[in-house]
Amino acid sequence: MAFVDRIKERAKLQDKTILLPETMDDRTYYAAEGAIKEGIAKIVLIGSQAEIDEHVKSTGVDISKAEIIDPATCAKLDDYVNLLYETRKAKGMTPEQAREILLKDTITFGIVALKAGDADGLVAGACHSTADTLRPSLQILKTKAGCKLVSAFFIMDVPNCEYGANGTFIFADSGLNQDPNPEELAAIAASSAESFESLVGEKAVCAMLSHSTVGSAKHPLVDKMVEATKIAKEQYPNIVVDGEFQLDAAIVPSVAKSKAPGSDVAGKANVLIFPNLDAGNISYKIVQRLAKADAYGPILQGIAKPVNDLSRGCSWQDIVGVIAITVCQASAQ
Repeated sequence: MAFVDRIKERAKLQDKTILLPETMDDRTYYAAEGAIKEGIAKIVLIGSQAEIDEHVKSTGVDISKAEIIDPATCAKLDDYVNLLYETRKAKGMTPEQAREILLKDTITFGIVALKAGDADGLVAGACHSTADTLRPSLQILKTKAGCKLVSAFFIMDVPNCEYGANGTFIFADSGLNQDPNPEELAAIAASSAESFESLVGEKAVCAMLSHSTVGSAKHPLVDKMVEATKIAKEQYPNIVVDGEFQLDAAIVPSVAKSKAPGSDVAGKANVLIFPNLDAGNISYKIVQRLAKADAYGPILQGIAKPVNDLSRGCSWQDIVGVIAITVCQASAQ
């Protein structure tokens, strides 16, 4: 069974409500219909009632079982205005500004509803930048207790693959932090290991990736990954992590035997930590396009409540998959 099918089966056992604020995009409606039909989650669409009616008519979808919240007529608008104001007043926000934002920005409206406890998670990003989704999440929800930073990963499900967890990997950070320092890389490894075990259900084995394997090359970029590995082992002793490794040494047992024979991680890794966003983002797209892998993400980790970003090139089926992942994250929290 493919990773996304396993996640959907788990999501069906939960009773979670997911907010979809991008009601200006047809993919949102197809995804809502799909998630409802599969019984993955209760769906709430946020947007103008007139706009939603128009999209439903043009797409022909059946979202009769979804809840629709129009910010302009929402009975909880005043409560949400006060909540946003109280959260951001130290930064100079006025009640009037809070109301204006909530009436105009459906993503922020959804984030405030999430903070108020009126839903379990939010999925957006099909037609907004990562910053548009992440900024209000960090400003309003904040980071999860005990987490040093928010990061993003992709779950890669590679068909007919003997490596990783039967072809399933986490690639991190592949969507958010551009050039993390060693301490940040260690924190990303710890968060990613937790996410892997929660979502995939197998023991996480983390590899710090480089163009070098255990000292085969000398460069400041290599030094960064060596230091990140050291910090991860010291600060997060509960995770299995090692490095620095080239990709083949990290996941291919035969290569690991010759390049890193003393490592318990080499040749077994299923969580791949990249040195920077260039490497992580390029790698996931190469695997997705050339290996025909399913790529789910960018999944955000480290936020107080589950909020997930989407690639703007996503399909509506991708959105359904991320809704299921968000349900499982909410259940784990």
